[in-house]
Amino acid sequence: MKTNQSDIYARPMRRLLVGLLMASLFLMFLVWRIDSPRVERFRANLVDRVVPSFDWALVPVTRLVGMVEGFQSYQRIYEQNQELRRELQQMKAWKEAALQLEQENAQLLNLNNVRLDAQLSFVTGVVLADSGSPFRQSVLLNIGARDGIVDGWATTDGLGLVGRISGVGQQTSRVILLTDSNSRIPIMVQPSGQTALLVGDNSAAPPVEFLEAPEKVRPGDRVVSSGDGGVFPAGLLVGHVAMGTDRRLRVRLAADYERLEFLRVLRSHPGEKVEDDGALIISTPALPPMPQQVFGVDNEGGDQPLTDGDDR
Repeated sequence: MKTNQSDIYARPMRRLLVGLLMASLFLMFLVWRIDSPRVERFRANLVDRVVPSFDWALVPVTRLVGMVEGFQSYQRIYEQNQELRRELQQMKAWKEAALQLEQENAQLLNLNNVRLDAQLSFVTGVVLADSGSPFRQSVLLNIGARDGIVDGWATTDGLGLVGRISGVGQQTSRVILLTDSNSRIPIMVQPSGQTALLVGDNSAAPPVEFLEAPEKVRPGDRVVSSGDGGVFPAGLLVGHVAMGTDRRLRVRLAADYERLEFLRVLRSHPGEKVEDDGALIISTPALPPMPQQVFGVDNEGGDQPLTDGDDR
C-alpha cells in the first residue's frame, strides 16, 4: 500500500515539475526574443546579476587552458634546448677546424719561398638553365671552347669546389656537380693526411669511400682535393667531414649549391712529364785542379814553395 501511495503522489509531481520547466524555458525564450526597450533593460539587468555569479564555473576551464599553454611552452623550450645543443656541437667542430686552419696558416707563413703556379688562372661564367643531360646533378655555363675551356677542368663558386667540366660546346659547357652519382674525385682529409674518394650519390652530402684509417678522421676535419691522377689541382677546398644519419662519413660541401649563379673554371695545365730520370741531374764540367804547393826548408832556414820541377 505504501508503494502504491508513493507512486500516486510522485507521478503528478514529476508532471508538475516538467510542466514548470517547459513553461520556464518558453518564457525565457520569449524574453530573449521580444524586441522591446523594457524587455531589453530587463535582459541587461538579468545578465548583470546572474553572469558574474558564474565565475566559479569558469575556474576549471581557465585552469585547463593554463595547463595546455604551459605544456606548449615547455615543449617549445625543450625544442630550443635541443637546437642549442646541436649548434653547440657544430660550434665545437668549427672551433677545432679553426684551430687546424690556424696551425696550417702558421706553417704556410713560414714557407715564404714557395713558388705558386702562375698558369692556374680562372674564367668566370654564368650558370644557365639546364636543358637536360645524362647527369642528374649538372648545370650549364655560358662559356665554352671559344673561351678556351677544356674538358675536365675544375669549377668553384668562390667558396669551394663545385664540380668539373664534362662536355664543351662552342659557346657553352656542362658542369657535372660533386653530388652527381657519376662523380668521383680524389680527396685528402686534413690534418690526418688520409686520402680517399668522394663519391656522389645525388645527396647534398656525398659519402667518403676507400678511406684507409677511418679512426683517424673526425667530424669537422677539412677536406681538400688531393691532386692524385691529375684530375684536379691539389689543395682546393671541398668541405668538412660530417657523420651522416646512416653512420657513414660524409662531406658537408663548402660550395653553396642553393645559389649557383656564377662559377669559376680553373685553367689547370698538366705538369711537365719527365721521360728520363737522368735528365733531372744536370752535370756541370768540373774545374781543373789547382796546382798544390809543397813547402820545403831552404838553406837560410825559411820555408820556400816547391814546384813539380824542384827536386830537393
